[in-house]
Amino acid sequence: MIDLKHLRENPEYYQIACNNKGFSVDIQAFLDLDTEYRAQKTSFEELRAKQNASNKELKKLKGEDKAQKLSEMKALADEVKQASQAFKELEEKWNLEQRRIPAPALEKAPVGKDDTENVEIRKWGEVPSFTFKPKDHVELGNRLGILDIERGVKISGARNYFLIGDGARLQSAVMRYAVDMLCDRGYTLFDPPLLVRYEAMAGTGYFPGGEEQAYHLDERDDEMYLIGTSEVPLCAFHTKEILPQEDLPRKYVGFSPCFRREAGTYGKDTHGLYRVHQFQKVEHVIICKNDKEQSAAFHAELLKNAEDLVQALGLAYRVVDVCTGDLGMGQVYKNDIETWMPSRKAYSETHSCSTFHDFQARRLGIRYKDDEGRNIFCHTLNNTCVASPRILIPLLEAYQQEDGSVVIPEVLRSYMKGQEVLEPVG
Repeated sequence: MIDLKHLRENPEYYQIACNNKGFSVDIQAFLDLDTEYRAQKTSFEELRAKQNASNKELKKLKGEDKAQKLSEMKALADEVKQASQAFKELEEKWNLEQRRIPAPALEKAPVGKDDTENVEIRKWGEVPSFTFKPKDHVELGNRLGILDIERGVKISGARNYFLIGDGARLQSAVMRYAVDMLCDRGYTLFDPPLLVRYEAMAGTGYFPGGEEQAYHLDERDDEMYLIGTSEVPLCAFHTKEILPQEDLPRKYVGFSPCFRREAGTYGKDTHGLYRVHQFQKVEHVIICKNDKEQSAAFHAELLKNAEDLVQALGLAYRVVDVCTGDLGMGQVYKNDIETWMPSRKAYSETHSCSTFHDFQARRLGIRYKDDEGRNIFCHTLNNTCVASPRILIPLLEAYQQEDGSVVIPEVLRSYMKGQEVLEPVG
């Protein structure tokens, strides 16, 4: 949620920010609504004050004067009731439209229309080369007996799969390595709820606007949604709390299944494990003081954690500055890590590191007391440390051997009881 006072004073700045992010928001139309809302709020509060004053006055009256006042109060009560209903409807619209306004991107975010205009800032590692014709992760998975997409689709529909045996073990190894690394670096591990209420999704900026991507339970649990990232419950953990300043920053890591409908992606990335409905993710979140320099330092820390993991796995990658048109509702700055995937002949997104400043904290009501005793909204940040099965694509493809076997990266072997190689079956 944006700072309304700042928006009222800088409407053009916010309109440009909306345009740069590709959000169809008319700032002047919202300001007109805001003016109407504030005027109606004042009018309604005056009516309520008049009603309260009449209640006090009534106690002093008797006889005909009291009867007359009761008659006036009945008419006033009807007027208050009608005004209350009208104000409630206007307030709901005002709240909804306010939530549609995105956070302006930082000046250092490149202006662009979509992910094709993200800007590369560095690369690491050597893109693998092969002396034989390499197989993609689906063929490798089938030959190794660790992946079954056909049965996944039969049981659960498109974009579903089974990881079997060493495939499930390899995924578990990557996840546990990421969790251990972050816990060693001072992050507190959470096993979060997978179901959250609408307000948690709205508080983190996924609603309104992202409802089509979320799995929504039926009418028996109408307000519940499956998470697409543990960022949602981890950020919402401190909803409407005032945190002690000395306890900041809070550094959390969530390990959970995640779910995404992938609405609007019909025909896109349909082969293999790149874009699926259910996946595992290790997500880490930082809640810190409202300080831009501190936020930038923690953004660098989150990004380094993910880079350290990809480097430990020995995978080539690049880091990009995400352009304005590829930023989400609340993100003011974001870097993606794109790992080289041989079958795609491209660097493809595996991690997203995002800074939100106070956007999420305003929506969730997460504050701390500063040195002067004022309640200040926190800053929030998050990054994927690793997500699977997407990370299995470069792992399997980059480490494949001519005979169809796959070498297990050294850092994962202790999590697989010393196993060094995945061997083809049959």
